[in-house]
Amino acid sequence: MSAPFDLAGNQAVVGASIGIAISPGDTSSSDELLKCADMALYGAKADGRGTCRFFEPEMNARVKARRQMEVDLRAAIAEKQFEMFYQPIVSVSSNEVIAFEALIRWRHPDRGMVSPGEFIPVAEETGLIIPLGEWILRQVCADALSWPRNIRVAINLSPVQFRSPNLVQTVFSALAATHLAPGRLELEITETALLQDNEAVLEKLHQLKSYGVQISMDDFGTGYSSLSYLRSFPFDKIKIDQSFVRGLGKQEDSLAIVRAAIGLGRNLGMTTIAEGVETDVQLTVLRAERCDEVQGFLFSPAVALKETHQLLGKLQSSMTIVA
Repeated sequence: MSAPFDLAGNQAVVGASIGIAISPGDTSSSDELLKCADMALYGAKADGRGTCRFFEPEMNARVKARRQMEVDLRAAIAEKQFEMFYQPIVSVSSNEVIAFEALIRWRHPDRGMVSPGEFIPVAEETGLIIPLGEWILRQVCADALSWPRNIRVAINLSPVQFRSPNLVQTVFSALAATHLAPGRLELEITETALLQDNEAVLEKLHQLKSYGVQISMDDFGTGYSSLSYLRSFPFDKIKIDQSFVRGLGKQEDSLAIVRAAIGLGRNLGMTTIAEGVETDVQLTVLRAERCDEVQGFLFSPAVALKETHQLLGKLQSSMTIVA
């Protein structure tokens, strides 16, 4: 199958992934046998394509769990079982909390707290991230009104949301409904969003930025095209991935990358923020390198809205003493 085909003078290269089910070992029903082979096919694709996989009972269990997750997720959106948590972002120069990053949490009625790592991929695959994302925007903008006016809020946008033609209008509507100043809203996007349809995504970003919304590139340094995107769009902020921050004080290459990212941001007039700061050593290095903002467990994990008001006062006093 991988041998090139000649089609009217054009060379076409194709491949194949194969899913295999065997009767009667897997099932004796022809319909069920096809379903088992289909599940094995998805397994082959998930393992990198161009390979074959035999059906295993665990595959059926995973598919059933995936389907149940989708059913529960639809119910959760309808019944508003979600709530937003917030992690503080601190200015390195002033030692003040200047923003919060919004992180979603799902309190499942039976399973308890469900990790975003479990349900966000399902929401993206099914398109449920669109209505969920709309709810997040409105809720976060409303929550931000309870903080002092100098405190901003950052929201992660899924690459799937950029496929929606209504994304820009959704953001504008959330701001209008809550009367939150556009400059207090930061939208974080990953390189994956830019890869899917560069021109269309950039047009949406320019519309949002012209309205006053802040735009941040998340996970900076982990993708192969990060630098080229800094040329094509004037981001307000670049977020240094925690994988590099984690190595500060231990690995010289991490320091070199962080130093380069901070210098690049400074020369381009962009704010730099380091995520995943967990130790005083990491903070000391980032301060010495003149990073603008930091966030991480060193200051606080993400907390519920009611705890953010206590956190503001607590962090202000404790960091003043440290300073």
